[in-house]
Amino acid sequence: MGFSSSASFNLPARFFRGLDRVVDGLGLFRRPVRPEKMIAVAQRRAGLHDFGDWSFEEPLAVLLKAYEEEANLSAFGRVGVRWDMLRFLSNLLRLRDEEKKDPAILDEQITQPIFILGLPRSGTTFLHNLLAEDPANLTPRCWQTVFPYPLRGRKADRRDPRVDMTARQYAAFLVLAPELPSLHPLDARAAQECIEITGHVFRSLRFDTTHYIPSYQRWLDEAGHLEAYRFHKRFLQHLQHQNGAGQWVLKSPDHIFALDALRAVYPDARFVFVHRDPMKVLPSVARLTEILRQPFTRIIDRLQIGRQVSDRWEQGAALLIEASESLRPSPERVYQVRYRDLIGNPFGIAAEIYRHFGMALTARGEECLKRSIAERPNGGYGQNSYRFEDYGLNPANERNRFSAYMAHFRMQPESIPRVPASESKVRIAV
Repeated sequence: MGFSSSASFNLPARFFRGLDRVVDGLGLFRRPVRPEKMIAVAQRRAGLHDFGDWSFEEPLAVLLKAYEEEANLSAFGRVGVRWDMLRFLSNLLRLRDEEKKDPAILDEQITQPIFILGLPRSGTTFLHNLLAEDPANLTPRCWQTVFPYPLRGRKADRRDPRVDMTARQYAAFLVLAPELPSLHPLDARAAQECIEITGHVFRSLRFDTTHYIPSYQRWLDEAGHLEAYRFHKRFLQHLQHQNGAGQWVLKSPDHIFALDALRAVYPDARFVFVHRDPMKVLPSVARLTEILRQPFTRIIDRLQIGRQVSDRWEQGAALLIEASESLRPSPERVYQVRYRDLIGNPFGIAAEIYRHFGMALTARGEECLKRSIAERPNGGYGQNSYRFEDYGLNPANERNRFSAYMAHFRMQPESIPRVPASESKVRIAV
């Protein structure tokens, strides 16, 4: 799949982008989104007022200011921001209300959770979804992070609509991002990344992926992630209280930027580090970032995306080395896996993870894992090709920047894809 500008989107996407320009030309949705207004609207809609003890006001204000001043939001982007903020605020109100009704929620024990992390596009999502197939494991599902509790007023004898509602939301988004499923399939029932949980308190690295908001990223790096992981644990307590205990398996490449906070909240956490040649990772991450930003912004700057991805994950690679060294005295708490081994023998790697952490793989669990591999041998991903130069990246320079990471984890280079040269703009109006 080659790179595309707005001219190559499918017909529905082009129609909605044209509509977006008309709406923006009329000046609709241009008023800044004020945090106090969002809070008041969420309280009115939910019929609740107590958010509990979460200090979300400052990060919400910083995030909304960055959206307004830096993100170059389209009309759809402004609508999306409002929807996103109201969803998180409404969930915070509901979670607090459930805690007041049943304080035992906060007595739930989250024991020895397993966190999957590594460079993005290295197979972490594939592994997460694979382990999620075992009924003995618990993972936050996409629909649960959107609707953590059943809708109010739903009759007990009626089918729970939350999965279908989430699926419809995803389908609507894909109208504007039709290229996304090939890089990152969307499924309401799939395991969800932890950054969607920490987004509820507006302390999440998800926002910086979908929007260009450098001031928010700087604020978050300085403020730290302890509050985010405290909320993360509380969110898991709510899910566990509803669904029963099990082995939590969690995932996000971005955990590496907050490992101290994670380990402070989960001192008994265990880790699976997945490693892949950064030459395969970097252009893929850049392309995914571009696709995720396209529906929300008027300008896509590929050179900025390339710089951001390369700089951020050079830091991430160094932190992976540091984390592995810090865990060396406790080898029973960490399992290292290379992408090639995972893709070449997914069931074997999964079984080895169970053995390493002393987990029981039941006959039922084995059956579910093998069926998933047979049905989706590549995890549901399409075949994609990327060009470093589309994002202003030089393969030789990038190979040198990540040489220490490659050497530390004793990885062999993967081949760099070669595609026919074609003219492409690095700054695209969408």
